[in-house]
Amino acid sequence: MTASPRARTRSDDSSWAAHGAQYEYRTLTIPRDLSGNDARRMLTEQAEYGRWELARSTLYIGGERRVWLRRKIIRVRSTL
Repeated sequence: MTASPRARTRSDDSSWAAHGAQYEYRTLTIPRDLSGNDARRMLTEQAEYGRWELARSTLYIGGERRVWLRRKIIRVRSTL
């Protein structure tokens, strides 16, 4: 990969309650000069190793792609 996408993580408590599940979101901006195969490889690695799933994808006029990934937040309760 020649360029790395910018990643942001967003947490929105109000949307969690509305959907009934709690998710963590990550937004990736993929530059237009990154090939489709490299973008696919990057998203596959995120899904396999980071347990992210594709929530939404948008292709803009200039060729830039923005991808929203989400993963379920697992809360662990203390047994002590």
